[in-house]
Amino acid sequence: MRVAALYDIHGNLPALEAVLEDIACVGADRVVVGGDVVPGPMPRETLVRLLELDIPFQFIVGNGELAVLAEMNGRDSGVPARYRDSIRWNAAQLHPSEGELLAAWPTTLHINMSGIGKVLFCHATPQNPNDVFTRLTPDDKLVSMIGEMDADVLVCGHTHMQFNRMIGGLRVVNAGSVGMPFGDPGAYWLLLGPDVEFHRTEYDLEMAATRIRQTHYPEAQQFAANHVLFPPSEEKMLAGFNAM
Repeated sequence: MRVAALYDIHGNLPALEAVLEDIACVGADRVVVGGDVVPGPMPRETLVRLLELDIPFQFIVGNGELAVLAEMNGRDSGVPARYRDSIRWNAAQLHPSEGELLAAWPTTLHINMSGIGKVLFCHATPQNPNDVFTRLTPDDKLVSMIGEMDADVLVCGHTHMQFNRMIGGLRVVNAGSVGMPFGDPGAYWLLLGPDVEFHRTEYDLEMAATRIRQTHYPEAQQFAANHVLFPPSEEKMLAGFNAM
């Protein structure tokens, strides 16, 4: 079995479309979508495209879905003020039935895979989809965040940067971000089975930026510029995350 892990798509439908073409070429048998399908510039279109997949797929929830769901249900989304217009707009794009779908997504998923062992998928950590850690986080701090688990491999996302590290006997891998990467432009994802392969899919960035600018997303211009054409460097983001 080969499982494609797609994390942090953030409503970037052009990036997702390119990745799905690559997934078809490598012959993945299953797709795990690791949260933060939303928010982003094309939230409903992105969700619908995932629901149309012709191979088995499963979702887990991310902090993005939780914020959008809170807004849909009349609760405080809990995000900083500068992101609230984006969350409100995303919530307004989704039908109530789609909100019910997001609300049913689990926080973790377990799959036993030949050659890899027991794989645990979560958005950030199994305990909290808002937890932040990177390839530079000290081992002792990371151990305290993830706790003990019955797994050989932990697959996460949330910080939008791929990495591969060992914490004792646990392999921790970050899938990166399909739609909102930090570092070189492109769409990042994982292929699991019989080992772990890190992928970066190139796609037509100018075309994607144009499509995104044509949406009514409140941050369409900024998203196209800062998350498609010219993403911030890993070094810049690592410095910010590790100062938290």
